[in-house]
Amino acid sequence: MEKRIIQLTVNGEEYDLAVAPNRTLLEVLRDDLSLTGAKAGCDDGACGTCTVLLDGQPVRSCLTLAVEVQGKAITTIEGLTADGDLHPIQQAFVERGAIQCGFCSPGMILVTKTLLDENPHPTEQEAREAISGNFCRCTGYAKIVEAMLAAAEMVEGGCHE
Repeated sequence: MEKRIIQLTVNGEEYDLAVAPNRTLLEVLRDDLSLTGAKAGCDDGACGTCTVLLDGQPVRSCLTLAVEVQGKAITTIEGLTADGDLHPIQQAFVERGAIQCGFCSPGMILVTKTLLDENPHPTEQEAREAISGNFCRCTGYAKIVEAMLAAAEMVEGGCHE
């Protein structure tokens, strides 16, 4: 299969990559760029562990072809840290015990970021709705929702980093 050159920005860095048209964004992130925060959970978009932000909106990277993201900005969980410091959302998840095995955490945190960017003071119901497409097999979601609401308090005016 003939490869195509695409340009994309991942976590603020620009890349020119040669990719086959059938490769997913998840494969390119994990295999070509060694960004393993997005997880390969189900490969059919059901679980949300592969969630990344595409121009600030959550997408399932296992369902997104890499050639479709030409010229787009992608943020992975690795892109939230600044100079080795956790993002306030990540910190809230740690402090509230919202990460047990950690497999779902990157997707949950990125969905939380989108929620708080759009709605800095969500209700519990809005937080639950925001993560409704992301599965967690370890918790009953209570600690995750608690962390989401704590993050809203920690980040005055939204997460615009």
